[in-house]
Amino acid sequence: MEEKFVPKNVEEKWQRFWEDNSAFRATRNEDKEKYYLLEMFPYPSGRIHMGHVRNYSIGDVIARFMRMRGRNVLHPMGWDAFGMPAENAAIQHKSHPGTWTYENIEYMRSQLKKLGFSYDWDREIATCHVDYYRWEQLVFLKMYEKGLAYKKNSFVNWCPRCETVLANEQVEDGCCWRCDSEVVQKELDQWFLRITDYAEELLEYTNKLLGWPERVLTMQRNWIGKSSGCEIDFALEGGSGTVRVFTTRQDTLYGATFMSLAPEHPLAMELAVSERREEVAAFIDKVKRTDKQVRTADDLEKEGVFTGSYCRNPVTGQRMPIYLANFVLPEYGTGAVMAVPTHDQRDFEFAQKYDLPLQVVIQPEGKTLDSAAMTAAFTDEGVMVNSGPFDGMNSSESKEKIADYLEKEGFGKKTVNYRLRDWGISRQRYWGNPIPIIYCDSCGAVPVPESDLPVVLPMDAKFSGEGGNPLAKVSTFVSVACPTCGKPARRETDTMDTFVQSSWYFLRYCSPRYDQGPLDRDEAEYWMSVDQYIGGIEHAVLHLLYARFFTKALRDLGFVNIDEPFVNLLTQGMVIKDGSKMSKSKGNVVDPDSLIKVYGADTARLFSLFASPPERDLEWSDQGVDGSFRFLNRVWKLVFEFAPLVRNAGSVKNAASFAGDSGKLRRVIHKTIKKVTEDVEERFHFNTAIAAIMELVNSISSFESKKDPSCAPVLKEALEAVVLLLAPFVPHITEELWEGLGNKGGIGSASWPVYDAEAIVEDELTIVVQVNGKLRGKVTVDAAASEEQVRSAALADEKVVVHLEGKTVRKIVYVPGKLLNIVVA
Repeated sequence: MEEKFVPKNVEEKWQRFWEDNSAFRATRNEDKEKYYLLEMFPYPSGRIHMGHVRNYSIGDVIARFMRMRGRNVLHPMGWDAFGMPAENAAIQHKSHPGTWTYENIEYMRSQLKKLGFSYDWDREIATCHVDYYRWEQLVFLKMYEKGLAYKKNSFVNWCPRCETVLANEQVEDGCCWRCDSEVVQKELDQWFLRITDYAEELLEYTNKLLGWPERVLTMQRNWIGKSSGCEIDFALEGGSGTVRVFTTRQDTLYGATFMSLAPEHPLAMELAVSERREEVAAFIDKVKRTDKQVRTADDLEKEGVFTGSYCRNPVTGQRMPIYLANFVLPEYGTGAVMAVPTHDQRDFEFAQKYDLPLQVVIQPEGKTLDSAAMTAAFTDEGVMVNSGPFDGMNSSESKEKIADYLEKEGFGKKTVNYRLRDWGISRQRYWGNPIPIIYCDSCGAVPVPESDLPVVLPMDAKFSGEGGNPLAKVSTFVSVACPTCGKPARRETDTMDTFVQSSWYFLRYCSPRYDQGPLDRDEAEYWMSVDQYIGGIEHAVLHLLYARFFTKALRDLGFVNIDEPFVNLLTQGMVIKDGSKMSKSKGNVVDPDSLIKVYGADTARLFSLFASPPERDLEWSDQGVDGSFRFLNRVWKLVFEFAPLVRNAGSVKNAASFAGDSGKLRRVIHKTIKKVTEDVEERFHFNTAIAAIMELVNSISSFESKKDPSCAPVLKEALEAVVLLLAPFVPHITEELWEGLGNKGGIGSASWPVYDAEAIVEDELTIVVQVNGKLRGKVTVDAAASEEQVRSAALADEKVVVHLEGKTVRKIVYVPGKLLNIVVA
């Protein structure tokens, strides 16, 4: 152990040791309790950032802590490696997405290793590797067989220049995030996964995920969006069919005066009479160019167009004009809304603009509404009026009766609706997992035979930036014989959404080299479910919901036997600098490589863990980084100074023999062990755990007998406690210090310290003394002192006596071991 702490030397030494000894390799061990710890894997963008450092440092603390606590820990790492950014980079740098991706993986892997994260690198996966995505293709085929994968026409965000579908988050202010072209709604034949089949189970299990933040569960419940109501059929005038709506407000049915359809509704153009077709078509085209998030905003100006057609209200017989409206979306319900302008604000604004009729059917208790005088819709509960046999009922109570009436009369039926829609997975991109389907003019859509898997992504695609899917232009890939009839056919050129890869990677980690299927069921049954999952709140809905769905689907397909993938979830906060999230665009990024070069990996880890609790945002501070580095140097000097004295010292055998200064230090040691253990294991309060260790270091520094050979066992216990407790947080320096204290085998194989309950029993107590609730003094008493003895000491304290002179003591309230309050008049 050198006198001066040189992070680079220490970190390189122990990283070699870990690699040479496969220190973090995970294998089944029935004698230990398993613990599967996982952070959301990164996209290989080229460089890690401080958000990565924080996220993975949090996970590494837990992984190392659990190993020291005797658990059999699985802590893997891999790469979410498919996606559009790789294609963009290929165009920009005139390279291949695969070349760009694998180069980035190499560099980012080296960065993660420099930070000392305890990953089992033998289990590393990359989702763009054929050994991964071939099994995803098999799962797709199994889903196709069971009807969970299907194809249908759907409206999508379409960039006409890039000639590709865009996810909602890739549409910025109505334009493509890459080329800034105006995005339109286009109807395409798309592949879907039937996640709606699992809507109820996904919702039900949110009540069983007790280790998840309530905020995340609420977001998922809202996304699933279960609502109970009625489907009601409105007959089209002329007897040519019906318009079906879903509503949760059947109590307002008697007030429905017009119909609003989504411009994407299948009947939109069919209902347009000849003289209005041009206007209707223009309106549909205009709405297709409007971002869907804009269409649902409260401040959206409500616009529409009359189709020229009518339907009939089934309970009033009233003739209702049918409009297309920009605020009605095809995804919710049936894409058609019975408009009740007196009791829905959007309908009210629309009716005001287009001079449509209003009919009040719910009155506030004791009041009468005049539709002509209304300035806003009345949306509260009230008394039913103008509603035939339901007049006089409470509106909320009438819902069930009206639903029964609709079913009896054949106008509608009770039903449950979900906001959740099936998952569209088609992407018109090259750098993704090929969908294993072949199209034959004679046989239609034909699944690729399992024996012909994998469908390998060709590496000779050309990237011109001119738009369109490069995969569709690779004739050797597209042209293929039909597996059924042998005639010329063509492959599907859509690739899968990258969310598909991240929906089961945690299962593949259980057996990443298994070559008989997606996973080895025995290994999955041993390791799954993930005991602790860590990632950003931005993945609270889609990734986590898709992963839950995929797990349930794989269960039903016979691949696994679990219901949920993640037992506990931690969503860490962001890294903030100069008041905003670190990002290249804001110019406030701190490069981890530069930080490691100057201060070392342990300092970077310590600062990111000490500056804030994991669930809260971390405010970057250069002073905080300096402070973390100074603390590590202080610990190094302390151990270096006293290692020769304590290296051969015996262990503390008789705790009771240590009194005075030694006894006080032992009390601090074991109180610290207790606090750090609880803070890490129960609360993940790493910042307070580190603060407690810093206090222990202060106690060691002020230990008056540290050079007394008879006190060497206590000093050794104190120094080893500091090193062991710090080990999960700063593993490199603690390995070196542990060795410097005379220990062998690496600190990772050492056991976590256990506190001595006898040692933390206080000999003395400090009691706060108040007079009329105000702090006036403190008294130190024997830990076994009676209440009478505490009273006597308090009443005799000279600082307290000053505040009692000339006053009468009315009452004394004693909180044992903590506080005594003297009430005077």
